[in-house]
Amino acid sequence: MPELGLSPALDLLAQFSELPPALSIRTLIRSTGYRLRPPRPVPFSPAVRRAQDAVLEQGRAEPRQKSTVLHERRAGPVPTVVLGGFVPDATEQVYLLRGRLLKYGSVYYFNYSRQGFSVDLLCAQLDDLVEELGAHHGQRPVLFTVSFGCGLLLEWLRRRQLAGQPPALGGMILVSPVACVEDLLDPGQAKPTTLLGRAIKPYLEARGPVGGATIEKSRALFTKMFEAGAQNRETLHTLMTKGELERLRDGVLDAIRGIDGTGACERVQALRGMPAPAKCFRPGVLPLSDAPALVLYTEKEASVITDSSPTRFALERAPRAYFPDASVRLISNPRGSPVQHASLIFHVFNFLPPIDAFYRRLKKG
Repeated sequence: MPELGLSPALDLLAQFSELPPALSIRTLIRSTGYRLRPPRPVPFSPAVRRAQDAVLEQGRAEPRQKSTVLHERRAGPVPTVVLGGFVPDATEQVYLLRGRLLKYGSVYYFNYSRQGFSVDLLCAQLDDLVEELGAHHGQRPVLFTVSFGCGLLLEWLRRRQLAGQPPALGGMILVSPVACVEDLLDPGQAKPTTLLGRAIKPYLEARGPVGGATIEKSRALFTKMFEAGAQNRETLHTLMTKGELERLRDGVLDAIRGIDGTGACERVQALRGMPAPAKCFRPGVLPLSDAPALVLYTEKEASVITDSSPTRFALERAPRAYFPDASVRLISNPRGSPVQHASLIFHVFNFLPPIDAFYRRLKKG
């Protein structure tokens, strides 16, 4: 029999001592799990391609505009489809939530093309994926959407309702919804009042190709927004190991730098083409879906969403007109820095309770 020693226990104690005490146990458990089974989303090859092939064949979109869909397969009754914001990619957007989502089923990540964007093609890809999950696996997915991704969800649902083909969904989560230009730019203000408004306004005003200086300025603003969340190093080290933080930062900055001028312009033009939620008040459109919906706003949306946001007004004042089974929550952090717009990385533990409760409800059927 080999001699017993204290080495494993001392190694474990050393790992704890390297982390601040506040959330060290949860961080160690999660990061150890990630080391044993690291995040490895792989390309998803759809078995159903009817809708997206039709859009491409009809010339309504180009292959360069197609989103890359990645997935991680797990056993479970509730798969999740993630639509992120303008940046970063969906894989980075829910990096710290990944383990929780995989507890309930497979996760599919829509990473938008960096060379272009098409709402028609994205909606078609969603059509095909939801059909495949239902027909081949007997599953109704949760659409987990963040910021601009929430607007894409609302637009997709609006189109399906107008076509008389509501999708078979298990549920929807909308984090800090942005669904129209007026959410970012207040028409009553001469200058943008939000960072994101400053980033997109030059694209909306351009009468031709956007210049390199404009693209670099918008990249700098998006980088500033990410770095602002990363200022509290002490908090970050309670959430991630040094290696995880470096990988996350590299992924986010790679996406910001990688989106070219055409890709940036087409993302902004997609938002410009989306109607404000109030315009959905017409026969045959509302409610958008009978599936359970969880809408999450944060205590400090002002750096991104205007005070006059039409989407926030609609979803907070009349959520059940859009989703009869809707719940709206305000995410706050009473013990530390205020929760910023869509801050799923830096305030993950503030978001977890309502998200976990929502998935548990769906899993119970």
